[in-house]
Amino acid sequence: MKTTIRSLFVLFFACWSTLLLAQTRTVTGKVTGSDGSPLPGASVLIKGTSTGVPTDMDGNFSISIPSDDAVLVFSMIGTEPQEITVGNQTSISVVLADDARMLSEVVVVGYGTQRKLDVTGSVAKIEGAEIARQPSMNAVSGLQGKVAGVQINNSGKPGEAPQIRIRGVGTAYGSPNPLYVVDGVWFDDISFLNSADIESMNILKDASSQSIYGVRAANGVVLITTKKGKSGRSVVSYNGFVGFQRVTNPLAMANANQHAQLINELSNINGQSDVLNPADFGEGTDWYRQILRNAPISNHQFSVSGGSEKSTYTLSLGYLDQAGIVEKNNFKRYTARLQNDFQVSKNIRVGYSATGAFSDSQDEAGGIFRQLYTASPIVPVYYADGSYGDPTDYNLGDGANFNPQATIDFYNQRSKRTLLTANAYAEVTFLKDFTFRTSLGGRYSQDEIRNYVPEYEATFRQRNTTSSLSFTRPQSRYWILENTLTYTKEFGDHSITALAGQSAQRDQFYQLTASALNVPFTREGDLFLTLGDTDSRNVNDQGDLATYASYFGRVNYSFQDKYLINASLRADGSSKFFQGGNAWGYFPSVGAGWVISNESFMADQSIFDNLKLRGSWGKIGNASVPSNLSTLTVATGGSLAAVFGGQLFTGASINSIIPPTTVWEQGVGTDVGLEASFLRNRLSVELDYYIRTTQRAIFDIPVLSSIGTASGNIIGNQADFQNKGFELLLNWRDDIGENLSYSIGINGSLNDNTVLAVSSGANPIYDGGVGLTGGALATRTRVGDPIGSFYGYIVDGIFQNEDEIRNSAQPNAKPGDFRYRDLSGTDGQPDGAISGLDRQVIGNPNPRYTYGINTNWNYKNFDLMLDFQGVAGVDIYNANLGWRFGNENFTQDFFENRWNGEGTSNTYPSANIGGGANYLPNTFFVQSGSYFRVRNAQLGYTLPAKLLERMKMNQVRVYANAQNAFNFFSYKGLSPEVRATGNRPTQAGIDANVYPLSATFNFGVNVTF
Repeated sequence: MKTTIRSLFVLFFACWSTLLLAQTRTVTGKVTGSDGSPLPGASVLIKGTSTGVPTDMDGNFSISIPSDDAVLVFSMIGTEPQEITVGNQTSISVVLADDARMLSEVVVVGYGTQRKLDVTGSVAKIEGAEIARQPSMNAVSGLQGKVAGVQINNSGKPGEAPQIRIRGVGTAYGSPNPLYVVDGVWFDDISFLNSADIESMNILKDASSQSIYGVRAANGVVLITTKKGKSGRSVVSYNGFVGFQRVTNPLAMANANQHAQLINELSNINGQSDVLNPADFGEGTDWYRQILRNAPISNHQFSVSGGSEKSTYTLSLGYLDQAGIVEKNNFKRYTARLQNDFQVSKNIRVGYSATGAFSDSQDEAGGIFRQLYTASPIVPVYYADGSYGDPTDYNLGDGANFNPQATIDFYNQRSKRTLLTANAYAEVTFLKDFTFRTSLGGRYSQDEIRNYVPEYEATFRQRNTTSSLSFTRPQSRYWILENTLTYTKEFGDHSITALAGQSAQRDQFYQLTASALNVPFTREGDLFLTLGDTDSRNVNDQGDLATYASYFGRVNYSFQDKYLINASLRADGSSKFFQGGNAWGYFPSVGAGWVISNESFMADQSIFDNLKLRGSWGKIGNASVPSNLSTLTVATGGSLAAVFGGQLFTGASINSIIPPTTVWEQGVGTDVGLEASFLRNRLSVELDYYIRTTQRAIFDIPVLSSIGTASGNIIGNQADFQNKGFELLLNWRDDIGENLSYSIGINGSLNDNTVLAVSSGANPIYDGGVGLTGGALATRTRVGDPIGSFYGYIVDGIFQNEDEIRNSAQPNAKPGDFRYRDLSGTDGQPDGAISGLDRQVIGNPNPRYTYGINTNWNYKNFDLMLDFQGVAGVDIYNANLGWRFGNENFTQDFFENRWNGEGTSNTYPSANIGGGANYLPNTFFVQSGSYFRVRNAQLGYTLPAKLLERMKMNQVRVYANAQNAFNFFSYKGLSPEVRATGNRPTQAGIDANVYPLSATFNFGVNVTF
């Protein structure tokens, strides 16, 4: 019986194996490119399954198929995929054509779009999805490390916009921000915009592509297209994340015992006895740990879109809740966006988009980071009875006479902002080749900054006996009307697109400031100025109105997709330059391109898939300055009143010295670029060389207050300066087998900034007094140097004893003081005395190198994003070190390396760093601002399609992300990413009370129904 069963089993197995072998068979073949060359690494996949193989080095493959009905999918990066039903074939040869989409990629340019192949200027495109994947609170931050030649300085302060420079500093006075054009409406700042609403961002980097925006293009142009609905069924999506932020590089400060030693040393240097007994103190208060926190953050965005053949729509809602790393600092933003497009008839299309944004923040106390840096660790946060620790009780002087906790507790300021923006358009196509478009857009914004100071008594110095309430309400109204006529025609080998347009704009700003004293506080809703003392109420207002009229045109011509010409001209009239007949500025540009790879002599080569040489020249303008700079204004007030014959007369004073006329500031730029792609478009390269000269740049030059003006500056056309450099972009993308694909992008830029001329001749422009004591200025703008260069003394060591001082050029110095290099004198020889003539350029706040490395990896349902970013060749002026008035605290680094007796240090000074001549700008305070960071690291997983089908969902992706988690730098401060104070290039790189960046860790989900 057992033998019979065994025999039946063997027979069954043999029959089944024969049946399987009859159904499964092997198919072989070869995959080549359109030029006949083999394609190694191409994917051969059985459609509808995960079964597949890659081709070998000779393009050959071998795969087992389950049946003759199997469909093989052949694909490779840079080629168009192809599907083939096997049938009875045993050998298959496949030719994969080049992916035409690589050459026909469309980028947005001024007032239209162009194929990437046809662009003669330097334009970079970033997809909105790439920005939305990052936990950046501002869409501009998402560009950091992504675009060659674009430098971005972020702030850790919630709600604050980053500072962006495109190919260096474009202007020195007014707003140095680029122009943002969002769906046709012009902006200086896009903090209101939800990153998830962006379809694409196109950065116009050269003067040729920018000049079509003439008057506002001096600092570059960023064109933003928001998402639009598509015909078909409705798509509902949710994108959200939650996480927290923490300080990336908390400073180690001297503890209480060490601080007591430093106080005694400083007292001894000044000829006094010890102030404290260090043995009475231990670790003391770590003020950074006391005030800073791990701050929660969450972001949620919901959208629904869809449409029919005749109309499309999009509705999105967003909510951001970001706590600052400073205690009690919080920011919330609400956004809503609605978009509709309607195909009224075959030739008429209309549509609109509208966005509303509201933000509410509880602001951080002004100067809090300065306080955390200098507050004494000897002082406790609270005494045992619950009262605040008081520096006065420890005889610490006035330099650090504050308790940061009290500063935080009694600071009460709220900022609110409401912004509404909309754009409506109509587009008519007629006579086959003509398109007329008219659009009307505008924005309305109103801010409110409410500050309340209560009556309180925290410490001897931190007290207020009279409450005060103030409101500041800036308000902006802006509209823009634009009409364009476009002619597009292809005939034979020729292609031409001509554009003519007209634009009118009106931008009005008004600000009202009101205050009152002795206003009681019961709750937020009861804060009214009318509750204050009648005679203490004060109201001030100010405003500005600018109007523009513009006419522009552009012609693009292409012959056989090989020879390209682009020319444009814009004429802008502005009320800001009405005086002196200078209201109009004219901004021409021309560009040319040669697509070498389309030449007949390139037909037989197999190196280049695409090779293009391009060059451009153009002029751009700057209207981001106050109106009517040449108008003489006067000030009146009680301080200018006088009594004559018993009668009161009101006097007046000139506000500022003004030049007889102020003319257009303009930039002139040249760009030469090379674009190439290789290996079936898997590798692409772009190389650019550019020169941009800002002519007749507007500066404000400080003047002596003794001349009697209310403002200590002369504003006018003062200088010419230049930016020139190189940019390199490398992109590689490929598949490894059927499951793994990846892309690697590397970009880098070199930029040199040089001042070419100053109207004052040999007299430089000085600035950079923020955070410096004694009226010192840390920057100088002079011919031959970069704009805003750090300027001061060169430190040659530390005085060790009195003998060294007696034999030096600094007879008033003390042991432990800086020894400055003696440089001035006849014929360049030292003259034995240190004076202002010995100062030199000691640093450059303008980065010479910026770079980024961006990678994406996909394996089955997993994806990994790793982005790296950095800058090099840049300096920071650490004003925190010398910004001292008494017994402020020091860092642990300073304590361990300071001079505290002969021979102890020849690099770090004594505790008297803020005394004598030590506080003057010098090389000790200038430190490298170079850094390298892991900008983003994100791991995601997308649920399998079969599971999603059962869940009635299109896509579900979950991810974990870390931003700015790893930072590498040598700077001795909190963060090497230091923003320009007041966004002024002549005050760039000075670290004084900087709100540092945070590392952000978050978990998120993307869901589509």
